[in-house]
Amino acid sequence: MIKAFCSIFLFSVTILLGSQCLAQTKIDTTEAIPAGGIKQVVKIEGKDRSKPLFLFITGGPGSEGIYDENKFYLDELKKHFVVVAWDQRNCGKTLKLNPSPVKLTVKLYENDTHQLVTALLKQFHQKKLFIMGWSWGTVLGFYMADKHPEQVYAYMAVSPAVNQWESERISLNELKQKAVQQKNKRAIAELAKVKIPFENGLQNYYDRKWLSVLNGEDIGDTTEFKKYFTENSEMTALFKEANYIDLTVSMPKVNCPVYFFVGRNDHQTNYLLSEKYYKQLAAPKKNIFWFYKSGHLVPVTEPVLMQQVVIKQILPHITL
Repeated sequence: MIKAFCSIFLFSVTILLGSQCLAQTKIDTTEAIPAGGIKQVVKIEGKDRSKPLFLFITGGPGSEGIYDENKFYLDELKKHFVVVAWDQRNCGKTLKLNPSPVKLTVKLYENDTHQLVTALLKQFHQKKLFIMGWSWGTVLGFYMADKHPEQVYAYMAVSPAVNQWESERISLNELKQKAVQQKNKRAIAELAKVKIPFENGLQNYYDRKWLSVLNGEDIGDTTEFKKYFTENSEMTALFKEANYIDLTVSMPKVNCPVYFFVGRNDHQTNYLLSEKYYKQLAAPKKNIFWFYKSGHLVPVTEPVLMQQVVIKQILPHITL
């Protein structure tokens, strides 16, 4: 009887301790991490906190990085990584916590990224992490791959901004042709007002509006869509500054593995420019993955495939 009791007791303790250990390996937390002189909010999630870090840098600029859609196109990654979603300076929860006390510049965001990465690596006792940048996020991701490759296992550029003013010129010409073909008088009139580089937020709005509409995409509430471009002068200026970056000139090589995720129908960050740059870029390892059902919104339109590429075609080839 005593033996049986002891056995049951020990078995119960083992189960209890085992369940506690399992619970301790998981992570699901929102934290404010000091970076760039302010507190920057991140959402950290994973099934096992000992897994490698994976920083997702969203598009924009001016867009929240911590949002509900993450559960659709980051959930599978959380089984293999500790995934970090980030509300950048003057965005989302970071903006609510502490608006930027200084002027927004590309260099400022690059510095934020480096300091955030350094803080995350220190917190999780890791030497490197994976970075995925999307659209505007690729500006910051390419900076890390170029200037701090020692902190990066692999960089994944989704819908990369390579030479954005050239991409905008190509796109505007295509849109004007479509507007004429479809005999859309309003599109013709509004696109005629657009200059490259954009002279103001309204021109940027007209361009993005018709890029979506003429390609059959839903932009939702047009009032809010317009406000994003016309009532956020700081972000418009930041976007304009970033557009002058030409990676084909400034970044001929990187010293970490780099992977391109490109929508075959991406006319916002032109897919042909992405392919051309991929071919010329020198890197220890590189590959380009095409998403044939996507334009610019690869994480939204093909989230399952995007994650499977990371898990099955990239992760196995990286030495941790």
